[in-house]
Amino acid sequence: MLWTPRSCFPRTEPSHASVNLRNHLTRDSEGKDEGETTTTPTVPSGKPPRVHVCPECSSVNLIEDFDQGETICQDCGLVLSQNLMSRGPEWRAFTKEEKDERGRVGIPTSFSIHDKGLSTVIDRVNRDAYGRQLPMETRMEMLRLRKWQIRTRVHSSSDRNLAQAMAELDRLTDKLHVPANVKENSAVVYRKALDSGLVRGRSIAAIAAASLYAACRSAETPRTLKEVAGASRIKKKDVARCYRLLLRELEMSMPVEDPIRCISKIASRAEISMQTQQSAIKVLKDAKRKGVVAGKDPMGLAAAALYVACVLENEKKTQKEIAEIANVTEVTVRNRYKGLKDSLGLSA
Repeated sequence: MLWTPRSCFPRTEPSHASVNLRNHLTRDSEGKDEGETTTTPTVPSGKPPRVHVCPECSSVNLIEDFDQGETICQDCGLVLSQNLMSRGPEWRAFTKEEKDERGRVGIPTSFSIHDKGLSTVIDRVNRDAYGRQLPMETRMEMLRLRKWQIRTRVHSSSDRNLAQAMAELDRLTDKLHVPANVKENSAVVYRKALDSGLVRGRSIAAIAAASLYAACRSAETPRTLKEVAGASRIKKKDVARCYRLLLRELEMSMPVEDPIRCISKIASRAEISMQTQQSAIKVLKDAKRKGVVAGKDPMGLAAAALYVACVLENEKKTQKEIAEIANVTEVTVRNRYKGLKDSLGLSA
């Protein structure tokens, strides 16, 4: 009889029935000697096992701590698994209203975009994902699709009005260096004016500038009406008329502008030291307590207080320099300077 090695025969995988029978016999034999033991099923690589029962105390009170990335048994404290990945949102909500309000997919919506950022934009680069130039036929097709996409985004008169107004607000906020929250508030004010019919028969640029000025006043951002009108290329009296219209029709209430907030703006442009700025703030606080600042232009008061502080701190700045930076007349600075000097009894 010839001996044949086992490697010459084809290897066959055992059937599921034989495997189950073998496992059953193994459990029976081990249960007689050492008691029954549970076998852990194999888990494909790359997927962490999800444990529902504690193997130490057989408890089902398990806690998933996503901050630490661990699954912990509440009864015995055993750490069952680590490196858990939290697939929930990055925000927290405590009520159903908060959850519905914060739940979103994609980028957050913005009132400063005429369609609130819910539509898509076909880029004008005309290159593929690898940076290669598109063929002429594909470029012509993209041009045609881009035209139709723009038409679908702006398909009504109100949409065209909003698109033009939001573009004007973008230009104004970039030119005046206005924060993003003020930009959003100005877009909300303009949308309210459009819904109330205040834009009809009036200049879109004037209403947009008035909305931006109202948002700056509401957020106490130091931007004067003259600065906003100069950036929008609209006459100051037209912007002021539209601003008063918004206040009256939309029933908006504005806080009184604080001249102390204008100190840092003027001082940074005039390169005035921090010690002089603190002296100017002290002068304005003393003037507030005596009721001198009521009814005065905040920018003119801030410029005069800075000039007083420059004289007290021996910092060489002229009234003309400070007036030009503050965008007020030299006469205004001189008059406010005399008023502060007389009311506070300064020797400057």
